Amino acid sequence: MSNLERDPQELVSVLEAEPEPDAVAPAVELLAPREVPLGGPRALLVRRTLPQRKRSLVGAWCFVDSYGPTPAPRHGVMDTPPHPHTGLQTVSWLYEGQIEHRDSTGAHQLIDPGAVNLMTAGRGIQHSEVSTTAAANLHGVQLWTALPDAARGVAPFFEHHVADVATVGEATLRVFVGSWLGVTSPVTAYTPLVAAELTLPEGASVELPADAVFEYGLVVDHVPARLQGVDVPAHHLGVVPVGADALRIEAPVGALRVLLIGGTPLDEPIVMWWNFVGRSHDEIVAAREQWQHEVIADADRRGRFGHVDGYEGAPLPAPELPNVRLRAREQG
Repeated sequence: MSNLERDPQELVSVLEAEPEPDAVAPAVELLAPREVPLGGPRALLVRRTLPQRKRSLVGAWCFVDSYGPTPAPRHGVMDTPPHPHTGLQTVSWLYEGQIEHRDSTGAHQLIDPGAVNLMTAGRGIQHSEVSTTAAANLHGVQLWTALPDAARGVAPFFEHHVADVATVGEATLRVFVGSWLGVTSPVTAYTPLVAAELTLPEGASVELPADAVFEYGLVVDHVPARLQGVDVPAHHLGVVPVGADALRIEAPVGALRVLLIGGTPLDEPIVMWWNFVGRSHDEIVAAREQWQHEVIADADRRGRFGHVDGYEGAPLPAPELPNVRLRAREQG
């Protein structure tokens, strides 16, 4: 999925300062969603919980858009034209519906609930995503991970995997990135990462083992959750800082479905604008200029971003850059 905002925020992740010795870190940091329309008059409305002004990353996870359930009586409720990415991975996960993915590596894949589409952009890729009429509703989450500096120049590639399932008590865990409870996803990660869908019946709870060097995020769907004893409202993101050796999740008011994401902090500053992740203003400018010159000016040209075959429509032009240099900012 593309960030279709015409005036995307400039975001530069910088390393956070260590807390004062007597400061007590919160057990859970709560991040409220921001509603963003993707597209024109019949736009798909998404709830963006990452990035935000006060937090750009959870581990290497740098982008979380939740959407739906949106009635899908017609083809193309989600219709995202070919658009570029650099320096990141896109991770698509569905609760309901079906999406058709095409990209410039030649990949053409339908994604259904319970399976993950992971696309590594590396040095540059373009792709399209269009919903189908295979289900009455479209409902899911789009996530991105920022690639570490050592890997962000890799050649682009695509992976598809049906997630394996682990159970503990009344909880069901579908692990689609990394390893948890003895289940390992084979998709590629360039830093230590994990992602899984967790379901719990109403009134149930579960305690999951956690890696103390990870920070974790709980992406809540439409039913509120409780994380480490803290209430996390519907559609919010709850973040647990480094240091936890267990995660306690409860379903206090209804059957619960959430995504759990986590990883070791990415100790590298990143510049993130539109669909690009880089390390400097000049790098973002160069990627935008290449996209506009190689693809928008001549959609048949095959340069850095290649070409998407099979999509009926023009590629997506890049927004205008801000009138100031993309620069570091304070977090907190």
